[in-house]
Amino acid sequence: MVQISPQYLNLEEFLKLPETKPASEYSNGEIIQKSMPKTRHSRLQGKLISTINEVVEDRRIAYAFPELRCTFGGQSIVPDVTVFHWVKIKFNEYGEPVDDVLIAPDWTIEILSPEQSSNRVTGKILHCLSHGSQLGWLIDPDDRSVLIFLPNQQPQLCRGSEQLVVLDGIDLLLTAEQVFGWLRMAVSAG
Repeated sequence: MVQISPQYLNLEEFLKLPETKPASEYSNGEIIQKSMPKTRHSRLQGKLISTINEVVEDRRIAYAFPELRCTFGGQSIVPDVTVFHWVKIKFNEYGEPVDDVLIAPDWTIEILSPEQSSNRVTGKILHCLSHGSQLGWLIDPDDRSVLIFLPNQQPQLCRGSEQLVVLDGIDLLLTAEQVFGWLRMAVSAG
């Protein structure tokens, strides 16, 4: 994450700025540019989105979005993965999702990159939970662990064969071991 020098913009002014690549976020009066995703981050993000959507999309239970800007509670953040119950997704007259999301996701997933501050990323998850999110995950590829956040509860650290908590209404059984198994793409030479 790159912190952009203070420009003393409010949230409304920030939202009028052109989008950056990678995305910039507005939190507590600061503009912070996200880190450029690397291979393991992208692999986990893609597999999570496809695995979740395979279970929920056809039955219109929920939908997982990558890098979706969500503006609520005085902040504008771009979690790695956001999951919304279908009934909370707003659609336009053509049946397409509207671009501006002004609510917290039901489930927010962050994948920690080596150069990111785990406290800053955890702060984003806590912000979501304090504004209506039902679940947050902080995935640490280096540690092979998933920190699960639920409203008004102690976080749970999951590793190995421990089953991960998923959003209510989603029939998906995943373990930390399965999630990190997605990183193995090639047969080892040994």
